[in-house]
Amino acid sequence: MRGIELLEQVRWAIPEHRKVELSGDMVVIQPSPSALHQRNLAIVQEQFDAHRPTGYFPSGNSDLAAVAVSKVRNPDLTYVPDDVVELPEHDIPAALALVAVEMVSPRNPENDWVGKLRDYPVMGIPLYLIVDARAKTVTLFSEPENGRYRSREDADFGETIRIPAPFDFVLETASLLPIID
Repeated sequence: MRGIELLEQVRWAIPEHRKVELSGDMVVIQPSPSALHQRNLAIVQEQFDAHRPTGYFPSGNSDLAAVAVSKVRNPDLTYVPDDVVELPEHDIPAALALVAVEMVSPRNPENDWVGKLRDYPVMGIPLYLIVDARAKTVTLFSEPENGRYRSREDADFGETIRIPAPFDFVLETASLLPIID
């Protein structure tokens, strides 16, 4: 059974409010996000929304697919062209996404820091922003080339990080909340 076919079967078998992703031949299932996760995501999304290119909309929990490399990922936030709503498929072609934004899951940080960092550049996603409330950091990966990102910029909560075109703004992180042990 191909990975995409397996993913479709798993989607129907699991409870709602779970993320289901495909990375090669591995299916990844994530629980619903916490209130802290959602609050930090809203802070980041508000800033991206103020700078989003015309003809694109924010989408949370949409499946981005790169069938040629057997990958389907579901970022916390992405921006895709308005006309994807006319596509007959459930999955959105990953190459149409302008960015993938992830709030690191404390239960499975490797999924964001290893799996998605490996998959997103291969899928053709030009920007990958990781917000890690455990470490109180924000990291931007950009310039995908030969299956990996060539550029990395890090900032601590309270600092700023430059988001390049097509958004072209400085992301403020002072109001992001850390996970308190």
